[in-house]
Amino acid sequence: MTRALQRGAACGLLFCTLPAAQAAGFIDDASLKLQLRNVYFNENFRDEQGLSPRAAANAKSERVEWAQGFLLDYQSGFTQGPLGLGVDALALVGVKLDSGRGRSGTGLLPVHDDGRAADEFASAGVTAKARLGATVVKHGSLLPKTPVLVYNDARLLPQTYQGTQLVSTDISGLTLSAGHLDRFKQRDSSDSTGLYADGYGGRESGDFTYAGAEYAVSKQLRLSYFHGELEHFYRQDFGGVQHDLPLAGGVLTTDLRYFKSHDSGAAYGGRIDNDMFSGQLAYTHSGHTLGAGYQVLDGEAGLPYVSGATVYSFSNVGIGKFIEEEEKTWMASYAYNFAAAGVPGLTFMTRYLSGDNGRSGTAGLSEWERDMELAYVVQSGSFKGLGVKLRNYVYRADFARGRDSNRIYLTYDIALW
Repeated sequence: MTRALQRGAACGLLFCTLPAAQAAGFIDDASLKLQLRNVYFNENFRDEQGLSPRAAANAKSERVEWAQGFLLDYQSGFTQGPLGLGVDALALVGVKLDSGRGRSGTGLLPVHDDGRAADEFASAGVTAKARLGATVVKHGSLLPKTPVLVYNDARLLPQTYQGTQLVSTDISGLTLSAGHLDRFKQRDSSDSTGLYADGYGGRESGDFTYAGAEYAVSKQLRLSYFHGELEHFYRQDFGGVQHDLPLAGGVLTTDLRYFKSHDSGAAYGGRIDNDMFSGQLAYTHSGHTLGAGYQVLDGEAGLPYVSGATVYSFSNVGIGKFIEEEEKTWMASYAYNFAAAGVPGLTFMTRYLSGDNGRSGTAGLSEWERDMELAYVVQSGSFKGLGVKLRNYVYRADFARGRDSNRIYLTYDIALW
């Protein structure tokens, strides 16, 4: 019996033994949602920069795939009484609609040893949970979202983790979080493995432990601090400040983020000792949002993070991450919410990033990226909630292959319960 089935059986047995009065909240507050995701991914490589002659001869010129995803999400309520108990479950299925041996590897689907994408893949997870006051503890399948670890949900199915987490909001304005994770599944895999740092090619892995606090000083000012450690890879501290300032009929948002990272234990990923500071100003008025930011990474190695995860940085964009050793990055963005023009549900975004003065080995590097996104969510009628998103990314670098990418996302949420 697998771990997921064992947890499911245990939770089911627990529910069956609960008195009816206690079980009322468990059932009455439960929800069951099915999300449909249809994703088309087209990426063309524009050069062979940074590849050896042998690698260049075997390199793909494009990656093109189309797939359908199904995400079934069940969340129970909590049993009544001082200690509330509950259980959540998540089932994920991905189905190939179009791919090819020479076009696979988009991150939508697993790839077999022969280079062909799998026809389908699936995974499931069960999470037991308990609530005491405003403190909730969960154990099982998790989707962590903290500054030191953010699960990746940028393709067909989300990256999932296995472990325990605690979130407490017992003190007004203060959110305390902690967790310990020991397994994960990548967004295009059904296999559960130990955690390791992105870019690491060895066999070792380690558990990830984190703790942190977020405090709303006022409606305008928010502070946060987190510490995370991937055992025998790295440890990392994060501090953040967010402030909203009403200005000339709009709002000026200041967002400052700081990471301090060191290698840890056996340092399987190599020596790490760096600081990364990033800041962004964004002014919103009448549906328009103008943003500008700057980021600098100083010290040895690039910013470390768990393999496949999303980096909590303004520079984690469509293709690039702009977190190489000693890299300095300028960012500019513009977004418009057409609700201000009488078209709710329609949004547009574009941004540009330019990074340079970093080091890859002993050589300098430079990279830039331009992203555009147009999205619409149906606001009423039979297809209310149907979302359409078009993305176009252009990326160039002197240490990696240039890419032009077009992606189409169709999403639809169905409330079953």
